Amino acid sequence: MKFKKYIKYITGTTLITLFFTACSDILNEEPRSKFTPDFFTTEKGVEGGINGLYATLRRVYGQPYYYNACETGTDEYTYGSQADNNFRMADHTDGLIADPANSRWDVLWNVAYSAINSSNAIITNAEAVGISPALVAEAYFFRAFYYFQLVQTFGGVPLDLGSGKLEFNVTPSRVSTRNTVPEVYVEAIFPDLLKAVNDLPEKAEHLRLEGTVTKNTARLILAKAYLTYGWWLENERDIPTYPSCDRTDPDGHDYKWYFQQAYDVATTGIDNPGIYGLQPTFYDVNVATNDRNNEIMLYADHNETDAKYNEGNVTGWDGSPAADGGGQNQAVWMVTWYFHVVTSSLDSVTGFRNANDPKAPDREILNTATSFTRTVQAGQSFSRMWSRMATPVNLFEPGGTFDFDKTVDSRFDGTFVTTYRGTWHLSGTGNRPLYNYNDNASFLTINPQEPVVSFLDTDPGGITYFPIPNTNPNYFTLNAAEEKVVNTTVDFSGIGLGVLPGRADYVVPLTAISRTVFPGLWKLGAARNGTDYNDDKIASTRPFNILKFSEFYFIAAEAAVKGATGSRSARELINVIRERAGKWKFSVADNTAKTDDHSADMVAATPGTIDINYILDERSREYFGEGYRWHDLARTRKWEEYAGTYKIYSTHGKASSLQNKTRDIQKWHYLRPIPTSQLDFMEGDEAYKTTYQNPGY
Repeated sequence: MKFKKYIKYITGTTLITLFFTACSDILNEEPRSKFTPDFFTTEKGVEGGINGLYATLRRVYGQPYYYNACETGTDEYTYGSQADNNFRMADHTDGLIADPANSRWDVLWNVAYSAINSSNAIITNAEAVGISPALVAEAYFFRAFYYFQLVQTFGGVPLDLGSGKLEFNVTPSRVSTRNTVPEVYVEAIFPDLLKAVNDLPEKAEHLRLEGTVTKNTARLILAKAYLTYGWWLENERDIPTYPSCDRTDPDGHDYKWYFQQAYDVATTGIDNPGIYGLQPTFYDVNVATNDRNNEIMLYADHNETDAKYNEGNVTGWDGSPAADGGGQNQAVWMVTWYFHVVTSSLDSVTGFRNANDPKAPDREILNTATSFTRTVQAGQSFSRMWSRMATPVNLFEPGGTFDFDKTVDSRFDGTFVTTYRGTWHLSGTGNRPLYNYNDNASFLTINPQEPVVSFLDTDPGGITYFPIPNTNPNYFTLNAAEEKVVNTTVDFSGIGLGVLPGRADYVVPLTAISRTVFPGLWKLGAARNGTDYNDDKIASTRPFNILKFSEFYFIAAEAAVKGATGSRSARELINVIRERAGKWKFSVADNTAKTDDHSADMVAATPGTIDINYILDERSREYFGEGYRWHDLARTRKWEEYAGTYKIYSTHGKASSLQNKTRDIQKWHYLRPIPTSQLDFMEGDEAYKTTYQNPGY
């Protein structure tokens, strides 16, 4: 989709209000270091405040700790080999749980209230300074958007920030009272979104900036809010809420009414797409050369040419993960394993290894290496390695979410990196061949851009895993003094991979992945300049996608399963997505165009009756690793069913032992803890703060 121009942002020091900030990241041509209440009494200030709301998205979406909070501990991700307590606590494994001090849901809490109070300021002052209803509707959208994220996560939250319900707070306040879940939905979320739907523009020519919200953006959140509130009212599994209240809707509707509203609004969004629509293939949705396509309805934007507007370096090393809501997009770092340690030899006879041997899938390039071919796939498949999160084995076992014919359904190929290709030629080593050890005591040739590591859909048998007993005295490694030493075992891969006779690439079956070695996440991979190889020393400068048009189909289907009626059945709605998944454009694993059309096969394979579990499986196939999963499992009360147990190898695939892990997921965990930073700022004794906190924490 093409719009008038990009949104640009600046960062400023903000006014402290209740336990959050008044506004941050105001868009303005002139950088400012401080924003005070009188700033919002001018037309320029209100418009700047509205633009600044988009900048707050960068402090949540793509922020590594919030990404971890939404994914780790679900069926999609557990903690990886390099995880610290931010990730181990979130995983709920071995009795560990996220508590008020270490829960990284604090990122959402802190940023959301900054945006909410900015929205209050805009709404309060807009009429007096002559701002159009369409522009003010963006503030209504963001206030509802953030309250919806908060109520899903924490339960009831404050509507009064110190100056009255939904009023702009200009005086720091250290007291707070939480509203109930129904009050948050009925008094804030629903009316704000309905006003946004009414007043926002629908067509591209009416948008003032690229990426600003429209009627259909508001419809999507409204439909999802209706759906989520319907689940909350029904409460099939007796999940507790807080503050305690009856599961009674103040407007007198029952849960069935809300499921029907979700269906009606979602199908209205489908029938009135405006500037949005489905991309022709799953690959098109996620490939970097097609960022900001018309399926993406909201994204946290970034910029690869200007550090100020990117909120992070655009060249060179950019430091450790952004903390406290920092604006860098570092999510994909967390789910990238240390593939760069995989080593191939310069010597085809002895496999002699030393510091000069190149890392075959080298992640870096030199500025002088401009004569070498660079591909989109190389950039997007190789991101910086942090290995904080790893995929469990369960996903790929029989009956797992990704246990399907991967030559038919394109979503596995368009989600994961399963082939790591030789890229040493981009590091200045040249186009010369390298050599990988094979288990028949020989070395096989690999060339640039050929597979170096491959994840196999099935285990063919006959794989030998490193370390391999070294029976040939010609094979050596070097000790620290660089003297030849004959080893009793040797790991020519450098990380405990496997080999198959006749294959030059190292192999790992998907059912043998570990906390150390696991498929990367291609869809979020970093890429620069569309076709340039990625500079992995910086955070991703790609936008982080937040809302997609495709979710209308899932929301309507889920509502239909819950009893809503209309012209489209749940199966028909899901089949729109599945039909698209059967259409191929490019194979990431094979690094080549692929135009197969298996859409009819995909539709035919859909069960005649769709249930919630099937929808959850399809949601994971469509949105894997995009930060949806905890909310999906919490909304449907399926968290412990889907994620209560998992399997993973500890270190080096089948060279170690398969771990069968259990997560401690209690009903009270469905509400996340109010952050300690919030409680410490509040006045009152311990009893007051204990009452404010969610039960169990």
